[in-house]
Amino acid sequence: MTQRMNEFGQPVGAALPDWKPASLPAAATMNGRYCRLEPLDCVRHGNDLFAAYAAAPDNSDWTYLTEDRPSSLAAFHLWLRQRAAEKSFITFTVVCARRNKPLGLVSYLRIDPANGSLEIGGVTWSPLMKRTAIGTESLWLMIANAFALGYRRCEWKCDSLNAPSRNAALRLGFTYEGTFRQMMTRKNRSRDSDWFSIIDGEWPVLDKVLRHWLSPANIDEQGQQRVALSHLMRSMQVVDSGIDRPAG
Repeated sequence: MTQRMNEFGQPVGAALPDWKPASLPAAATMNGRYCRLEPLDCVRHGNDLFAAYAAAPDNSDWTYLTEDRPSSLAAFHLWLRQRAAEKSFITFTVVCARRNKPLGLVSYLRIDPANGSLEIGGVTWSPLMKRTAIGTESLWLMIANAFALGYRRCEWKCDSLNAPSRNAALRLGFTYEGTFRQMMTRKNRSRDSDWFSIIDGEWPVLDKVLRHWLSPANIDEQGQQRVALSHLMRSMQVVDSGIDRPAG
């Protein structure tokens, strides 16, 4: 952290003379190339989301989530209404641009405009998003929107045993900050939580990397990315800014 000395000879953080609180994220559609994020509409999105999650052969995608996968359409609609009613969440439905079908959910939470910090969480992907660019683009849209609104810090947290979530954070350029031991209980289990963040000074380089990976120039004739995101993270971060963090 950048520091300076105050009039008492004590180290203090960098001055922020022009700091203004960030704006609250709006529940408004965000458009990408492969997907769009629409504010969660339980009635309009519910049945298709249930079908998308039901495509999974088992409940393993829900092991580290707060709840288990609802087993019936009625139970799912109840769960979805409860998710929509979370006062501290702003939740979006991930809609596939090509199929025009809802495939997952993602939220802003722990929103603190005064300090310029928020978290991306409640990431609930369906198996229909696997082996596509939709998940990466969804999160890029969320992060880019946060920094455009004036946030200084974007957070990601996960169960320390949730390797896919850890890898997703590192792959996107989040920096691991530490593990909060026994932070919570979840499904009658103890949970340690790993914390990650991207700060505003890091975002321009990461944004450039993600835009390049998501661009049509990086897509081959079979619809696959020509260059892996991990390779771009390693090469472009070092060249452009000297940032060198682990990338999955």
